[in-house]
Amino acid sequence: MKYRKKPVVIEAVQYTGKTMAMADVPQWLIDAMFDRTVRPSTDENAKELKVSTLEGVRTVSVDDWIIREINGEIYPCKPDIFADTYEAAE
Repeated sequence: MKYRKKPVVIEAVQYTGKTMAMADVPQWLIDAMFDRTVRPSTDENAKELKVSTLEGVRTVSVDDWIIREINGEIYPCKPDIFADTYEAAE
């Protein structure tokens, strides 16, 4: 038998390596970046970002997407996989 993945709506932010205004950063991402297990970088234009996931701390590179699933799970995703998997939702 074949199965199709159910359509779900996610939240996502693309990491550009540039400083974002805190007002533009969703609270779930702030929580993932400043979890007790993550040591945030002090470099304003860092080429990597660390986020806390269910599997531990993961590295996000410039242009990667940071995804928050409907169940609250957070994880990084490479841009090509993101483009193949997701499309903008209204």
